[in-house]
Amino acid sequence: MTLFRIRNLCVDVPGRRLLHDLSTDIPQGTVTALIGPNGSGKSTLLKTLARQMNGSGSVIFEGRELSDWARQDFARRLAFLPQNMPPAEGMTVRELIALGRYPWHGALGRFGPGDHDAVAGAMLKCGVENFADRVVDSLSGGERQRSWLAMSVAQQAGTLLLDEPISALDISHQVEVLSLLRRMCHDQNRSAVIVLHDVNMAARFCDHVVALRGGRHVFEGTTTSLMQPDALGEIFGLQMQILTCADGTPVAFPT
Repeated sequence: MTLFRIRNLCVDVPGRRLLHDLSTDIPQGTVTALIGPNGSGKSTLLKTLARQMNGSGSVIFEGRELSDWARQDFARRLAFLPQNMPPAEGMTVRELIALGRYPWHGALGRFGPGDHDAVAGAMLKCGVENFADRVVDSLSGGERQRSWLAMSVAQQAGTLLLDEPISALDISHQVEVLSLLRRMCHDQNRSAVIVLHDVNMAARFCDHVVALRGGRHVFEGTTTSLMQPDALGEIFGLQMQILTCADGTPVAFPT
């Protein structure tokens, strides 16, 4: 099934076009990577899908035009985590995760048993229950990122949009966060669209790839079709060599 159906999407800012007549389909129930060189339009596309930016053309989400979704219904179906998270000064992990329930009862609504169950379940699924009462700003990068993910899980959104969720993490925490995302999508019937810079991480943890270059769609397909010299050359504009690890995982590097 199709999660997002994008047709002839253009996004402009004063004096510049960021996305040029982009058309693609993003499948449901998968982890989809958005890749491409810096300035290719990855974050712009993600923000447009999250209704943080406006464009012309057509974007259909779960069978309905993006603009036709009521704000609250949209927030219940989709969670967006930007590259730069807002401050969480003095807030505990439990309090942060509880914010994910906002679309279900609003600012003045009372927390009920269902809300408490959703928060507890999100902490368990994301492995943050052991530090639920710690202040968010005291956590390591990987712990903090898992806490923000848990907030999205508590939101009970079926679709997660994440802008460079591993950019500030070391390699072990990158693997930890992407493994968690992949497991959530495959085990809980969720969908994720993730902006990534590391093509090898995309090949290892994602099911589907959409690549942009200069604001234009240049590639779409499986990770197997991505990890080919011709495909990578078209996306990144340089010669790439592919090696296969002992476990069968392909690894790309420039020649």
